[in-house]
Amino acid sequence: MQSSGYERLQSQVIPGYGSLARLSVALLAASPVAAEPGVDVLVAGCGTGSELLEAVAQRPDWCLTALDPSAEMLQEARQRLGDQAAIQWQQSTVEALVDAPGMAGRFAGALSVLVLQSLPDDGSKLAFLTALARCLKPGAQLVLVDLMQTSLPSLEGQLDQAWRGFQRASGLECSLQDGLHPIGLARLTSLVNAAGFGDPARIFQALGFEGFLLQRLS
Repeated sequence: MQSSGYERLQSQVIPGYGSLARLSVALLAASPVAAEPGVDVLVAGCGTGSELLEAVAQRPDWCLTALDPSAEMLQEARQRLGDQAAIQWQQSTVEALVDAPGMAGRFAGALSVLVLQSLPDDGSKLAFLTALARCLKPGAQLVLVDLMQTSLPSLEGQLDQAWRGFQRASGLECSLQDGLHPIGLARLTSLVNAAGFGDPARIFQALGFEGFLLQRLS
């Protein structure tokens, strides 16, 4: 799928998608560690490059590592970004990246937008979050945005119906939610604490999609 098609599909599925990359980068740029000039920042699951475009626009001084296991996604992102000397492209996973020489504790911040939701909660989510924590400097922050389970079961049916209605009103003929593994806030808190982060601070919510700031503990 071409990047324009991918971005259009995401905007049809996710309320507020057009502002997610801008918001995520702005939040990370305001964090104490990533606010320093010229620091290394990781974009984990960079997809077709929305967060990269915003990072280059808002913080051209950052040294970005664009990570994605999909060669197709990386190719699309590189075409969108053009020749950016400040971006290192990595076709890999975070779990593999952190074990490469010089990667543990390297990054002053990280972005992970719509990645964790695709991983099953069979140890894969914990491994991903643990690797992200290991990549970060102590005190550095991660911006995490994903589809979540509601903490109010009585509203689950209504929220699901609203999401399906949003997608239909956005032009989709069928709802897209297969292959996703959302978890609730209590489970997320347990996982991020086990991975080496403090409690998640919610900074965004639109229906079931929520964004959090996580800080790596010292």
